[in-house]
Amino acid sequence: MITRCSGQLRLAQNATVVIGLDLSPALSLATALGYDMTSIAELLPAAEAGLVTAVNERLASQHD
Repeated sequence: MITRCSGQLRLAQNATVVIGLDLSPALSLATALGYDMTSIAELLPAAEAGLVTAVNERLASQHD
């Protein structure tokens, strides 16, 4: 599901730092896919944190 949400990133003003996922479309996608929303509510914050860390590390390494 996180891969499917990759186009729903929230960016800082300068668009060089990812600050999170747009959760509304992510939750809508989870609902459309029939996922258990209690599980999504538990797992989505951790998945978002991991995604943000990985993307920002990759962006930083490209600027060095």
